[in-house]
Amino acid sequence: MHRALMHRALMRRALMHRALMAALASALALSLPTQSFAQRAEDAIGVWLNPENGSHIEFYACGEGVCGRILKVADGQKSDDKNPDPAKRQRPIVGLLIMEGAKKTGANRWVGTLYNRENGKSYSGTVTVKSRDALDLSGCVAAILCKTLTWTRAR
Repeated sequence: MHRALMHRALMRRALMHRALMAALASALALSLPTQSFAQRAEDAIGVWLNPENGSHIEFYACGEGVCGRILKVADGQKSDDKNPDPAKRQRPIVGLLIMEGAKKTGANRWVGTLYNRENGKSYSGTVTVKSRDALDLSGCVAAILCKTLTWTRAR
């Protein structure tokens, strides 16, 4: 009888140990994907392809934020000729800042001012990193009229 009680106690202890180990393994497995695969705002840094006009835009760290400049154009526009300020219409497109003062507002997001070289206007803009090779760029007028494009990392 004593032997049977000891055997049951050992079995119960082994089961509790296995259950505890399984719970710890599950907790660890659930925490790993969010740490390993979560997109970060810093993933926006690099060169991106604008799907509308084929230009290459570089997002880079500037101060405590992110800025963006045109590295390459595919549509032939050479100067900032659509700018409403006549003094700025001769600025070369390559090297032109299209995002300034973007501040990190979330784990995978930057918000700042976007310049649209196609009409010479500035908008409230958001860069949201979707994956290591894709981001959404949104430009808004009055916070209700927005346009969002998905850009891919240039190769």
